[in-house]
Amino acid sequence: MRTRLLPRRQVLELGLGAAALSLGGCATTGTGVNTSPTVPAAKGKVTLTYWSWLKDLQKVADLYSKVNPDVSVEVTWIPSSTQGGYQKLYSALAAGAGPDIGQVELRMIPEFILAGDLTDIARYGARSDESKFDKAAWSYVDIADGVYAIPQDTGPVATFYRTDVFEKVGAEPPTTWEEWADTARTIKGTLPGTYMDVFNVADGNMMATFCQQAGANWFVPEDDGSWTINLTDDACRTVASFWDEAIDDGLVNTAFGPFSSPWLSAMGDGTLASHTNGSWADALIEAVPGGSGKFRVAPMPRWDIGYGSSYSGGSTAAVMANSKHPKEAMDFVVWMHSTPEALDALIANCGIGWSPAADYVGASREKPSEFFSGQSYNTEVMVPMAKDQNLEWKWPPLCQQSINIIADGMRSKLTDGTTLVDSLAASQKQIVEAFVRRGLRAQEVSA
Repeated sequence: MRTRLLPRRQVLELGLGAAALSLGGCATTGTGVNTSPTVPAAKGKVTLTYWSWLKDLQKVADLYSKVNPDVSVEVTWIPSSTQGGYQKLYSALAAGAGPDIGQVELRMIPEFILAGDLTDIARYGARSDESKFDKAAWSYVDIADGVYAIPQDTGPVATFYRTDVFEKVGAEPPTTWEEWADTARTIKGTLPGTYMDVFNVADGNMMATFCQQAGANWFVPEDDGSWTINLTDDACRTVASFWDEAIDDGLVNTAFGPFSSPWLSAMGDGTLASHTNGSWADALIEAVPGGSGKFRVAPMPRWDIGYGSSYSGGSTAAVMANSKHPKEAMDFVVWMHSTPEALDALIANCGIGWSPAADYVGASREKPSEFFSGQSYNTEVMVPMAKDQNLEWKWPPLCQQSINIIADGMRSKLTDGTTLVDSLAASQKQIVEAFVRRGLRAQEVSA
């Protein structure tokens, strides 16, 4: 296998260690043409290929060709992320093929960099477009000396709640997590069999979302190129202790996860009062039977520390390492994710999550929602949530493995009573071990 070397500063930022700096490290899969400083712009017509799990994305790509007739974009659907899409990308890139552009989740960008599979589009002027994008979303793609994707959508977190359930107990949407717990206890005592929300102990991503809001930084890149893994600081203990108590006191339903059939039924019959999650959850909540006019949206409750909101989910459009037309690919994905025409088309045809643009949420999302009780919740709630984020949060290489380790530990809350506080501490040690096994330098947070 031919190994693509990464710039030394980038290697240190990702913590690859000395082994990955050598030709024998074989830590990457990319064989790309983008090892030169830049690839010259094409002369004449160009066809770009784009692999994505967004439905009807071709309709949006065709709009670009109308205003840029020398560039056509051919979209190929792939399964979403870990459902097979990433493996398809990795395999194609390792064989020297693959698309010009691929859909990659925000949290997975460092993992694709580690594999050598992304083009640094800062070399093609990407930073001149930074002001067009949401600051938090941009922070996930701007790493060390490079920019490795363009944000496609995000998921600022808010609370979706049933107004009729809250009215029955005389409650207002909670503004703090302490108020959330008080309201949950009132609902439990007044409406037997009704829970404030669900809590999925198999979802390490959601635990990350809550900890991120509290100001935690699970993965801290150090100046020497190592990573400090920190799942046990005050912010993490605050969050884990809170959910330990919520589960122990029966304030949340742990029998099923969000958006499952049982969840839809419970939301429909009013035995779930609310759900806190990313902005994209609105479309799934609209599938709740008989739910129209019974829901509203409120800001995410706050901890005593940290930030007003957090992110759940989100994707990018990344220029792949084997692209022969990286400049044209970059220009296309910048246009697609920052211009009103393209964003409106992405919302209408593909149902993307929260717009990655700095100042445009989408024409359809500015309007009042009949389902959500006539509320213009995107402008009233989601815009402020998107602006109050933890910009220090970093995703690491081995992200998916780390999240899996955390989820495995959280499951023990129900299987043997291990607290979430203790499971995070155990996961911290396991993640460090996983990093070291891959030749990455990592250590637990200092006591």
